[in-house]
Amino acid sequence: MAATSFSPSSIAASSSSKTLTSSTKTLGLSVGFLSSNNLKTGLNHLKSRVLAVNGGGLGSGSAIGVKMVSVPAVKPPTLLDFDTSVFKKEKVTLAGHDEYIVRGGRDLFHLLPDAFKGIKQIGVIGWGSQGPAQAQNLRDSLAEAKSDIVVKIGLRKGSRSFSEARAAGFTEENGTLGDIWETISGSDLVLLLISDAAQADNYEEVLSHMKPKSILGLSHGFLLGHLQSMGKDFPKDVSVIAVCPKGMGPSVRRLYVQGKEVNGAGINSSFAVHQDVDGRATDVALGWSVALGSPFTFATTLEQEYKSDIFGERGILLGAVHGIVESLFRRYTENGMSEDLAYKNTVECITGIISRTISSKGMLAVYKSLSEEGKKEFEAAYSASYYPCMDILYECYEDVACGSEIRSVVLAGRRFYEKEGLPAFPMGKIDKTRMWKVGERVRKTRPVGDLGPLYPFTAGVYVALMMAQIEILRKKGHSYSEIINESLIESVDSLNPFMHARGVSFMVDNCSTTARLGSRKWAPRFDYILTQQALVAVDNGAPINRDLISNFMSDPVHGAVEVCAQLRPSVDISVPQDADFVRPELRQSSN
Repeated sequence: MAATSFSPSSIAASSSSKTLTSSTKTLGLSVGFLSSNNLKTGLNHLKSRVLAVNGGGLGSGSAIGVKMVSVPAVKPPTLLDFDTSVFKKEKVTLAGHDEYIVRGGRDLFHLLPDAFKGIKQIGVIGWGSQGPAQAQNLRDSLAEAKSDIVVKIGLRKGSRSFSEARAAGFTEENGTLGDIWETISGSDLVLLLISDAAQADNYEEVLSHMKPKSILGLSHGFLLGHLQSMGKDFPKDVSVIAVCPKGMGPSVRRLYVQGKEVNGAGINSSFAVHQDVDGRATDVALGWSVALGSPFTFATTLEQEYKSDIFGERGILLGAVHGIVESLFRRYTENGMSEDLAYKNTVECITGIISRTISSKGMLAVYKSLSEEGKKEFEAAYSASYYPCMDILYECYEDVACGSEIRSVVLAGRRFYEKEGLPAFPMGKIDKTRMWKVGERVRKTRPVGDLGPLYPFTAGVYVALMMAQIEILRKKGHSYSEIINESLIESVDSLNPFMHARGVSFMVDNCSTTARLGSRKWAPRFDYILTQQALVAVDNGAPINRDLISNFMSDPVHGAVEVCAQLRPSVDISVPQDADFVRPELRQSSN
């Protein structure tokens, strides 16, 4: 690992301004992957040449051959400071940038009544990915704090989710389950956890039912992005906050339950205060996050959150990792590898040993654990994949930032139902191809606890994708807390374990509708560009870009990752194949 910036002084208690404010600071099997040409000096990172067709085999239209006359300056990250009268704020130094966090833990639950002062009822609206987890965690944490705050589920009349909510202990008889509009009208804190598309179609009615000076809580900034696209904002008589767990709802609940014996384990969360009408918003948001079991909570803005989150789930969190394993599985089998071994060297490699290593030791540890020959394979894959991955990631981020991707989600949600004489088009299956059937067979014979092989070529592609995503977010001015959680921690600690347990659909389809749609839309883009550009470059003997490798080895993000690892709970998520904490339609599957 690179030298870390973690020291006794890098995490320290701190005092700050009165409110949340922002400012700026300036392969082991030889299948033809490698040749002696791969060891040549690579392109200069700051001023790349266009690879000639006769040399690298690529035209100027390739992302590999892009001419970078200069590297644009990194946009300074927004420094978000905040004041809390209830919790202890701490300063962390990540890659030379000071940021502020609040650590969680079950020993803080006794502070929840103070954080939620003035709140008698928390309405949890919706029962999708986040709703069940957040409602149960809040209820259990408040009960442990001996608080009389009611957590009530609000659902539309006739919803099939009523039975699920009752099974989780919420009932009409005890006042913890009811109609959506009655729940909103009677709540002091309304957690709007219906799908993003449903929020876009129903936000006006939701807001009209809220009490003046009540608090709207979001777990995603999507609704703000939708409002911005229409030149609108939230009404000024309600506070608007967000607590955004960096993982799917089933992970939020699973780790909360697993952490009961170790003073907490869970999913990190970001929080944002968009509007504060009476000065309570910051403490309410932090109390909400602590009650969910977040190991640490970091500050963001609602706009930065939705840009990084919608982008991230289309990138390495879901869409891109799906695309690259499909591409590599075809690659390996076409070059003579058995199907079972190809699955192990793609999916099992990423979701097992690579994820576990990155989670506890960082990306550099993956590279350093390889043999000398393995490092050469990693470098060839990394060098060929970095810019093609960045090409798609860059496009995706800009589609999110300009509102195009948000609009796409809203329109897709409306196509789920028949209209205008056209049929309904719900989301299709993504795990019925040969590759995922092979995965079912591999898992049936996989020893308990097996993390799969560390295959150097796969590792190089995956880490290149991760570093390209980190670089996009860094250039766009996101904080290191947000960058690391959206590009690394959420991937290896929350999402990949689900694909390891039961394949790609079990990972993707336990997430939000927005995430599921985005993964399906963008995964083929990553598959295509790797197949058409990165793998062709390797086959044609394109030289390794030594500057890219050098920059990877010395990137300051590694030290920041090590700091975040110090904040990680000791519990790894356990996802058994018969998991009962996932979406109902994904339970009791034989695969």
